[in-house]
Amino acid sequence: MSLIAILLSLSAIFAYINKKFIKLPSAIGLMAVSIVFSLGIAFLGKSLFGLDSVAEQWLRQIDFHSVVMDVMLAFLLFAGALHVSFKDLKEVGGAIALTSTLGLLLSSLIIGFLLLQSFALLGISLPWIYCWLFGALISPTDPIAVMGILKKAGVSQAIESKIVGESLINDGVGVVLFLMLVGVLQSGFDAVSAQDVLYLFLQEAVGGALIGLLLGQTAFYLLRTIDDYQVEVLMTLALVCGGYTLAQYLHSSGPIAMVAAGLLIGNPGRRDAMSTETRKRLDEFWELVDGILNAVLFVLIGLETLLIKVDSSNFWLLFVAIPIVLFARFLSIGSAINLLKLFGSKFNPHSIKLLWWGGLRGGISIALALSLPQSEFKEMIVKMTYGVVVFSVLIQGLTVGPLANKLRGKNVDPKAVL
Repeated sequence: MSLIAILLSLSAIFAYINKKFIKLPSAIGLMAVSIVFSLGIAFLGKSLFGLDSVAEQWLRQIDFHSVVMDVMLAFLLFAGALHVSFKDLKEVGGAIALTSTLGLLLSSLIIGFLLLQSFALLGISLPWIYCWLFGALISPTDPIAVMGILKKAGVSQAIESKIVGESLINDGVGVVLFLMLVGVLQSGFDAVSAQDVLYLFLQEAVGGALIGLLLGQTAFYLLRTIDDYQVEVLMTLALVCGGYTLAQYLHSSGPIAMVAAGLLIGNPGRRDAMSTETRKRLDEFWELVDGILNAVLFVLIGLETLLIKVDSSNFWLLFVAIPIVLFARFLSIGSAINLLKLFGSKFNPHSIKLLWWGGLRGGISIALALSLPQSEFKEMIVKMTYGVVVFSVLIQGLTVGPLANKLRGKNVDPKAVL
């Protein structure tokens, strides 16, 4: 209980500081304040009665992977999917489907290959499986920090829907790909067949989608039979907790299940099974849950600075990882968009730039990196992941708004999808 109390208290204090004095977008501001706070403890802690050691000891009691993947992720994905309309998704469905599947796979392969070659040139041995594991865990995008900026910058609804839709789907796909590669790491390449990979994909991705749709449809039917917003909100809460747990128990993808259930409840469920009062209360509840969990998550990411010690001896890792990740994102997005153009889809000339720079990385990547089996290479992967996430949120997050403003309205094709 004391851990939760401290974390919530810090989140509230940092949120107040950001809102009152710094005035950055919530996620970016919270992470920035949290990182400065952590660096302050690291530099001054020894002279302040060993506060740095106390803080590190407290943080080590928090299992970041479990907190994010087993607790927060279910609520965050459901809340995100709840407010995505089928109509908006339909307009950019081809782009979302391609970039969140084949695009993510291409990005993972490019990152893995370039990382392997870069480390070889530097005379550092990093096995290919760890290079591709890094590619798999860092490729999924996280729109949490950037969406508010895009809205203020007047980005088109299509761009916004594309980034949200891609992240909701590629989070689940990225986790499935990561688990496949972890299986190869633990069992050996020769012990894993193409049939095993196909079975795992069907079990995780397809199984997760089916579980989410089945539970979402059941909840939809039950919601239609009553009109009491307290009971209905409670039912959606049970859907998230119970559905995510059930998906994990059946060894299927909980993230994909929550996205499927959230889309179903947020569209036909919202339209046909809820009164105006229930819709209002449901939105307020899940927006509040989403806001609180996001605040805690980005504060926790900032506090991890105390444990993930990126210093002068290993800072060079960031100069290798960040350009590779950015290049892979640009190439995978560009390939997907250009492929869709061949089939007649129209895109505005600046879509690739916005989709590239607006694809942020977040807490899921850090959680996956921390879940890697212990080895001599794990610390290197964790530090690269943390550096890319911090760069993504702070640098890309702060500059994507000005970029969108600069590109807005330039050479716009009114018939373009994006």
